[in-house]
Amino acid sequence: MVFAMKGDMNEDIDELDRLDRRILAVLQEDGRITVADLSERIGLSATATAERMRRLQRDGFIRGFRAELDPIRLGRGLLVFVEVLLDRTSPDVFDAFARQVKRAGEVLECHLVAGGFDYLIKARVRDMAAYRRFLAEVILPLPGVRETRTYAVMEEVKATQSLPL
Repeated sequence: MVFAMKGDMNEDIDELDRLDRRILAVLQEDGRITVADLSERIGLSATATAERMRRLQRDGFIRGFRAELDPIRLGRGLLVFVEVLLDRTSPDVFDAFARQVKRAGEVLECHLVAGGFDYLIKARVRDMAAYRRFLAEVILPLPGVRETRTYAVMEEVKATQSLPL
């Protein structure tokens, strides 16, 4: 398994001028804003604003637009973080684990981390009973899982996808 980063992050961010950063900041707040309203907020013509948005999308600064859903109303009120320790850390185990975890709908995020365990999983389920099933049927059968530790979230103090610009 080879880990590679696409370009240097500082080089990418240096490509952005003040207007690009402002466009990104406004879009993070309101992804449904019209080009006309966005252009008014940043003080640029609609045509120039639309062209900048196309470039930001083409160059990968904007990866997509999506609706923010209410997990409680959709029956996913329990947020859990799960530390996963693998029985061995080899490329084949990492690959098999990653392939399987990507199929689990309850898993919102999964990160290979440095430290005292191998993966950190963020998942949403209905309740603790649903979590017990998820643990038994999804997490523990994943390739190479030796041990898990679960942290159930009692209160979300801050939850954002917005990046500082």
